[in-house]
Amino acid sequence: MTLRRIADPAVGEQIRARRLLRGWSVRYAASRAGVSHATWSRIERGLQTADNRFMLADIAGALECAPADLSGTGIPALDRATASARAGVLDLRRALVDIDLTEPPARPAPPVAELRRSVALADALHRACDYAGASRLLPDLLRDLHTETAGPDHLEALRLLCDATHIASTVLRNLGYPADAWVGAERCRDAADATGDPVLRGHAAYALARAATACGSYQRGQTLAERAVDDLSRHLGLPGGPEVLGSLHLVAALASRCRQRLEDSRDLLIEAARLARRTGETDTMGMFFGPTNVDIWRMSIEVDDGDPVRVVEIARRTDPAAIPAGVRQVYYYADTARALTRIGGQDREAIRFLLTAERIAPQHVRTSAEVAETIRMLLGRSRRQAGGTEVRALYERMQA
Repeated sequence: MTLRRIADPAVGEQIRARRLLRGWSVRYAASRAGVSHATWSRIERGLQTADNRFMLADIAGALECAPADLSGTGIPALDRATASARAGVLDLRRALVDIDLTEPPARPAPPVAELRRSVALADALHRACDYAGASRLLPDLLRDLHTETAGPDHLEALRLLCDATHIASTVLRNLGYPADAWVGAERCRDAADATGDPVLRGHAAYALARAATACGSYQRGQTLAERAVDDLSRHLGLPGGPEVLGSLHLVAALASRCRQRLEDSRDLLIEAARLARRTGETDTMGMFFGPTNVDIWRMSIEVDDGDPVRVVEIARRTDPAAIPAGVRQVYYYADTARALTRIGGQDREAIRFLLTAERIAPQHVRTSAEVAETIRMLLGRSRRQAGGTEVRALYERMQA
């Protein structure tokens, strides 16, 4: 099928302005991004869209900015919760800088049992995509856990710190702050290394690989994941080992796809699916590894320059309710909508999936560059097809 792609002149204008600011020619800028100068020129002139996360990320990397700076989604949305989530990023960033395990703690901490309950609450907020709630809770919690690592319950405090920093990294990444997510993942690695637990080290490597990939460092992300796979493969008998190993295969598949190696990515997904058949649906370490999650990852990997028809086929056979967490369900609905939009002729159904994704996780959807691009494509066709009013309303909710 022929994909219908509607360019967004505003994105092209942002790209052109940033290129001219640096005094670069189209040919030089395009060479930095790994695209042809003709493609770059068409995008700047609004004749072609940078219509997937990989091209937009490559162009942003060439221009030394974030993809959100080009797509216009870096501005806080109207709703208070999303604005609050982004407002909390600075304090969360400071907390991650403060909790260096090589430095002595500087404050008293509550009992470890209370800290355990707070970590469980942060995890519940993250699963529900309540990034505002999580970003309010996490800074003090991280500092308290840092203090507790010097106390008598230091081993449990380190494990809890590993969990909390992993949550912090994920929240920051999903809000569009990948470099801060990397700092959170490094703190997670520090805590995991201090425990000596190979499963926790694999868990931390997953966070690092996801953050690296979100930063556009695809080779680094894949290397981190594959090294962790090799290390963890010797410890599959430990609780959580197979689930973390499978999750590492998933992030390696994503990084491989970002490097334009779709067949290698599909091979890694096959290995993840094999492990998922062994584990079944799980909730281990909040990773939700299992057959359903593997399919949701497969959809995310195929939707950009893969096979959108295949994405819809996977969606038809997948029940996202098998994973009781909005943080994973939202990808199912958003990526199905993106695939339907790219196929064309199914805009009403695409809009329905987008609205479902927004209902499940409004803070997530309203800060997503990929969703914003999909909405722009739908808006470009809205005068000719059904659903224009709904998609325009959704677009307005994403704007400041």
